[in-house]
Amino acid sequence: MHKVIIANPEKCTGCGVCEMVCSASKDKAFNPRMSRIRVVKIEPMVVTALTCRLCKDAPCVASCPRKALEQSDENGVIIVDEEKCNGCGWCIESCEFGAITLHPKKRVIFACDLCEGKTPCVKFCIRDALEFAALDRVSGRARVSAVKNLFQK
Repeated sequence: MHKVIIANPEKCTGCGVCEMVCSASKDKAFNPRMSRIRVVKIEPMVVTALTCRLCKDAPCVASCPRKALEQSDENGVIIVDEEKCNGCGWCIESCEFGAITLHPKKRVIFACDLCEGKTPCVKFCIRDALEFAALDRVSGRARVSAVKNLFQK
């Protein structure tokens, strides 16, 4: 299973440092709209960060009418051919996680590419809320934690 960047909503404060680090490392600008990681509010009291989940048989790739997207066999990252992409947004609509967005300047889509495994957003997260790990490992820990919480109440 591919590794992804996962946020722990119990630690995430929504500070946005991850967004700033991402946009600075990728686009040399401190602009959350240019970030490949997004701070999102799920409920009034839950804030967390979200990146591409590198879905198996990624719906974003399948939905692209111009074949501008492909998924790396090596690490699962969604690769965008900017010459083919016209920013139509079909891939954005098909992403269940809202992890694909339109670049505000280039007008083509973009998603987290894991920075070749260096993941500066994880490195600079001031609350250690981000982790670069296999999704099934993180999901397993979350299930164990949820069961423990049930018995503590």
